[in-house]
Amino acid sequence: MRDQFLADRRRFLRGMGVCLALPALEGLLPRGAQAATSRAAGTTPSGVPLRTAFCYVPNGVNVDRWMPQGEGADYKLSPTLDPLAKLRSEFQVITGLEQHNGFSGSDGAGDHARANSTILTGARPKKTAGADIHLGVSIDQFAAQHVGDATRFPSLELSCDGVRKAGACDSGYSCAYQFNLSWRTPSSPVAPESNPRLVFERLFGSGSGPERKQEFRQRQQQQRSILDFAADEAAQLNHQLGRNDRQKLDEYLTGVRAIERRIEKAERFGDAPDPGVDAPAGIPSSYREHLRLMFDMIALAFQTDSTRVATFLLAHDGSNRTFEDIGISDGHHSISHHQNDPRKLEKIAKIDAFYTAELAYFLNRLRETKDTDGRSLLDNSMIVYASGLSDGNRHRHDNLPVLLAGRGGGALTPGRHVRLPTATPMTNMFVGMLDVMGVRAEQFGDSTGRLTI
Repeated sequence: MRDQFLADRRRFLRGMGVCLALPALEGLLPRGAQAATSRAAGTTPSGVPLRTAFCYVPNGVNVDRWMPQGEGADYKLSPTLDPLAKLRSEFQVITGLEQHNGFSGSDGAGDHARANSTILTGARPKKTAGADIHLGVSIDQFAAQHVGDATRFPSLELSCDGVRKAGACDSGYSCAYQFNLSWRTPSSPVAPESNPRLVFERLFGSGSGPERKQEFRQRQQQQRSILDFAADEAAQLNHQLGRNDRQKLDEYLTGVRAIERRIEKAERFGDAPDPGVDAPAGIPSSYREHLRLMFDMIALAFQTDSTRVATFLLAHDGSNRTFEDIGISDGHHSISHHQNDPRKLEKIAKIDAFYTAELAYFLNRLRETKDTDGRSLLDNSMIVYASGLSDGNRHRHDNLPVLLAGRGGGALTPGRHVRLPTATPMTNMFVGMLDVMGVRAEQFGDSTGRLTI
């Protein structure tokens, strides 16, 4: 029953160079598919996919403006979290978490490299700028090893920065530590993709990378949409669907085309990216637009069950990106060393609020998309949003700013502030998340137990 359910769920519209995965449509599910008696890993109790994403923001926060007041359901949102006010019931704030291996110990400077590398691994990076890098498996890749065989892509790794796999970046640490969140093995990072076009073609193109590139060039020369090559099959399918499914299919295809147009616009009119950003051609000149395109692509990947595990490096730790959209021309890393200067702290707070507003955009996107069990994609997801530093000025790796959004198919309890004992390993939360996924692990990274979330 489960194999049939997965096969029917993963319906595609195909054409020349096109493999357009469809969202779950009730009319295409086998009768009784969601009444399965045994729950597979990576699914919710109702039998639909359980999605998990990890989103990273750099350089810590203005702690006083970020931390909420009070505990439990009656806590007061902080100014930084105010952009999430209308989503208050959809996430929980978790304070007290630490990545102990982020602190220097005997390794000296390099907190930005350690912040980035420890956040999803709970492991201490070997201090080297050579090829002998060594860290640990990241939680997303550990999960993908157990649930990734159920989807077209075991995992999806995105970034808004260029990719660096070698060279020295932070006080003797390899750039690999600072520009990668995902690690398949202790010595093998999974490079994220920062170009929206390449992500789009990976999700909706067919064939190998060179084949997808060739098909894209043909479409570009003919000025045709990727949807044009699946139009006939889409029309045939439309006749087989009920009214609700037809509306859902139309909304989905309209959304795909809207994203395609935004990518085309960036390719045609994109100016140079913000100063301090190493970005390839085709990246939107607006950082906000770049973030939203990537968030939208994660949402589409979840909606079509193309993957159930994603990571998004919004910017690497130590990033000196500017934020002209909100009137800040100073580099983020530079002002994170604020030395309690009120003007710098205010700018940091504005950057923090900018990021939480973009998170709100993503969560709204998931909340507005319905799943086949009547819940939303957000209901059937676990979305972690965090930084590997709390106070960037002092390079603190404790009391980290962490949000956990979604209901995990009913297993999580959002709408509250959870204040944990000081120095609780963040990996304890990951072990609890694995439990929700149906993946049993007694330990992960430097965990000392499991957190019920």
